Amino acid sequence: MPVHRIQGPAGLLEVVEAKPDRDSPAAVAIICHPHPLHGGSLNNKVVHQLARVFGELGAISIRFNFRGVGASEGRFDEGRGELDDLLAVGAWASERWPGRKLWLAGFSFGGFIAIQGAQRLAPQWLVTVAPAINYFPDSIPGQPGLRWLLIQGEEDDVVPAAEVLQWRRTLKPQPRLALLPGAGHFFHGRLNELRQTVIDGYDADY
Repeated sequence: MPVHRIQGPAGLLEVVEAKPDRDSPAAVAIICHPHPLHGGSLNNKVVHQLARVFGELGAISIRFNFRGVGASEGRFDEGRGELDDLLAVGAWASERWPGRKLWLAGFSFGGFIAIQGAQRLAPQWLVTVAPAINYFPDSIPGQPGLRWLLIQGEEDDVVPAAEVLQWRRTLKPQPRLALLPGAGHFFHGRLNELRQTVIDGYDADY
């Protein structure tokens, strides 16, 4: 599994690449990790599971550490710089694999960054897992207008499902919703169900 150090806006960024078991990958999938100040990194188990399932669906998966996390240089910038980091990874991926479809995903804080990044990167598919809209209520962008799967745990005590569902109702059109009964924020014991939810969402959209 190749590890790259690419140039980002605040220094080098640590990027991990995984290729699917096929000669012609269907897409490049970039996954954004949870909040850097709360232990979020590219090794988060939800991020790792998303990378695995995207690989099963035929995509090259790209996990990366935001600035100040792991081997990535710089320091936390309250979402602004982290969006710039995502855009830098997106530009690098488009040069490395020109002409491939782009899938974009994120968990928690990473979901918030992915939603913003979708407006600039125009992916063919967006997957957000428990996007942290409650942390940044004044800066959540509108609907990117693309295929969008929103996965939410019903018993999430970090990003409350009620707030996510209320926010979703303001979007036109609304993203496809997968609400997992009994699931908490970190999907403990539910990662296989999360995997199947992504697969089902892919089959429904493609």
